[in-house]
Amino acid sequence: MRGEENKKRRREWNTDDDCQELLPLESMAYTVTPMPAGPVGSQYCVCKVELSVCGQNLLDRDVTSKSDPFCVLFMEVNGKWMELDRTETAVNNLNPAFAKKFIIDYHFEEVQKLKFALFDQDKSSMQLYEHDFLGEFSCTLGMIVSSKKITRTLLLGNGKPAGKGMITIAAQELSDNRVITLSMAGRKLDKKDLFGKSDPFLEFYKPGDDGKWMLVHRTEVIKYTLDPVWKPFTVPLVSLCDGDVEKLIKVMCYDYDSDGGHDFIGEFQTSVARMCEAQDAFPLELECINPKKQKKKKNYKNSGIIIVKSCKVTRDFSFLDYILGGCQLMFTVGIDFTASNGNPRDPSSLHYINPMGTNEYLSAIWAVGQIIQDYDSDKMFPALGFGAQLPPDWKVSHEFAINFNPTNPFCSGVEGIVQAYSACLPHIRFYGPTNFSPIVNHVARFAAQATQQEAASQYFILLIITDGVISDMDETRHAVVQASKLPMSIIIVGVGNADFAAMEFLDGDSRVLRSYTGEEAVRDIVQFVPFRDFRNAPKETLAKAVLAELPQQVVQYFKHQNLPPINSEPA
Repeated sequence: MRGEENKKRRREWNTDDDCQELLPLESMAYTVTPMPAGPVGSQYCVCKVELSVCGQNLLDRDVTSKSDPFCVLFMEVNGKWMELDRTETAVNNLNPAFAKKFIIDYHFEEVQKLKFALFDQDKSSMQLYEHDFLGEFSCTLGMIVSSKKITRTLLLGNGKPAGKGMITIAAQELSDNRVITLSMAGRKLDKKDLFGKSDPFLEFYKPGDDGKWMLVHRTEVIKYTLDPVWKPFTVPLVSLCDGDVEKLIKVMCYDYDSDGGHDFIGEFQTSVARMCEAQDAFPLELECINPKKQKKKKNYKNSGIIIVKSCKVTRDFSFLDYILGGCQLMFTVGIDFTASNGNPRDPSSLHYINPMGTNEYLSAIWAVGQIIQDYDSDKMFPALGFGAQLPPDWKVSHEFAINFNPTNPFCSGVEGIVQAYSACLPHIRFYGPTNFSPIVNHVARFAAQATQQEAASQYFILLIITDGVISDMDETRHAVVQASKLPMSIIIVGVGNADFAAMEFLDGDSRVLRSYTGEEAVRDIVQFVPFRDFRNAPKETLAKAVLAELPQQVVQYFKHQNLPPINSEPA
């Protein structure tokens, strides 16, 4: 395996109408550090595991009704429990089967300690201490995977059982990357509300190993209608039918009630293969049957029609799929040689190479380059400089080959970049200004040529190492916005102790980057990291932080362009 997806976790929130909005990770009172990004490299082999959670006989914390439980998953990282994700809230239910699944990267080589904590949602507050604790269970992911399904007693903080409360956790490996996208509607559903129409939603079930139906997905609620049109939704095929398109699945239709006592409208059984017969011009119509009504009424026809408007099975390719498919990561380095760095012969200079043979520029080149070079078969990398005067006429250049060979700026591996960097220092004069746009546009020209590709064969990465403020901010913003349309990402490492506010601005994590023309970046392609945050950290932590967003940027681009991996199979 040539490479592995970086595993920086992002919180994804369930946005179903009947689910409580949840807190972002940063605001949890007990969360001290963000989830660290996982290691990237050929020695790591990861697969994804989906965990389904059910509760039984939970403590009843509400006076006038039953508890409204939700489950929070924590993982132990460096001795601290870090929140990974939460389920939706099950209203008025002591035996919840949560529709929201936990998906975790499973590392065979690590002990991954997990804790499942259940809470009774009392308020709209996002802080967990505001909700009543219903019990918790801790184990390792390996324990769950080896058993496939476990049922255990929930414990209170003092280690005693939480009443008769139990938790059941089932694991499934998500090795099948097919996903199914369904577009569903209803017609003439039974009216269940006394004053007004029904508020219908659908639940999808698959048969479990124990012969019982297992909840897989719940749609949003459509208010006040007997002819609902639900939003299209996408779920992993392995979640819906264990990857078996012929397997029967059950679909149940309910009328939503805010007290949790949802009224049953009807149900039917079908398969993915049958639903895939639906096409835009020819929807599939399935009768929604209420068995009790069917037995009682002789002339009973149905409780409405559920319409499969469209059903498509596609592959949801991961970063690893693209890399294993043969996609090459084309690496270019851009180095800041402006005067603010200081004379490289002076020990206070950022370009001064200390007796250990390194400086912050070299550390950044090594940290990023030694990982990315695994993904480029010829390991020949262009290394460019900017902001210096060059011999023989000492004209300033913002885009020059540091090996002084403009027709062949390639260096052999990271060691070649380091050698060319060290060799060029005595032969150039540091000058200015700090212009980024020429180098961004340089790499963008090559990335633009790669857009002619019919499969995901090349993706370009530009590492810019700089000591400070950008002089050509407008031009750089415009260049980045244009580059966001191309197979290209930009990593900026800030060295020294300057104010890097402008770099944070380019990194579109908190807001969408706009060009001076008002045009928005179609995606966030810049990742900025200040080197000073990693001076005393193990060297691999800089690489993890710098490359944290790269896998998702690669996948996002190729998906947006509808480009499959080179050697991909049809769904």
